[in-house]
Amino acid sequence: MRRILLLSDTHGHLDPAIWKYVDACDEIWHAGDIGTVAVSDALEKQKPLRAVYGNIDGQDVRIRYPENLRFMCEGVDVWMTHIAGRPENYPAKIKQVMKTHAPKIFICGHSHLLLVKFSQEFRCLHLNPGAAGVHGFHHVKTMLRFVIEGSEIKNMEVIELGPRAAKKTTD
Repeated sequence: MRRILLLSDTHGHLDPAIWKYVDACDEIWHAGDIGTVAVSDALEKQKPLRAVYGNIDGQDVRIRYPENLRFMCEGVDVWMTHIAGRPENYPAKIKQVMKTHAPKIFICGHSHLLLVKFSQEFRCLHLNPGAAGVHGFHHVKTMLRFVIEGSEIKNMEVIELGPRAAKKTTD
């Protein structure tokens, strides 16, 4: 059994609320736009980290993490990349692989939009954890937490970390 914490689009910011969820996981997965190696270093100090780089990541992040990461977790085939869209409009390159060798879980980030959806067409679970950072248009910082046990994906949970930006007060 592996307890997974999945986040994306931190853009160089680690919300302090993340740490209470890190303690309860076995691995952290980051679906790109890490922002700085300080973010990945901090996460790696706590738990094993699997990550891909995103479009805002500099060379320092890109030399550490690939654009695409395909791996097995327990009995589950996982593919993680940063930019992929939604199951109904994957780019042609991704669709081509999905048609012949779809994973059981397909993970992306980039949109800052939380989405957990089973793709009937590709027979896989599409996960986008939204954005855990403070940059972007999202209103609430989000992550996902779930368990992989053997070939089963269980206990999917959306975690809201609070508003993206502090509300401004007026006098």
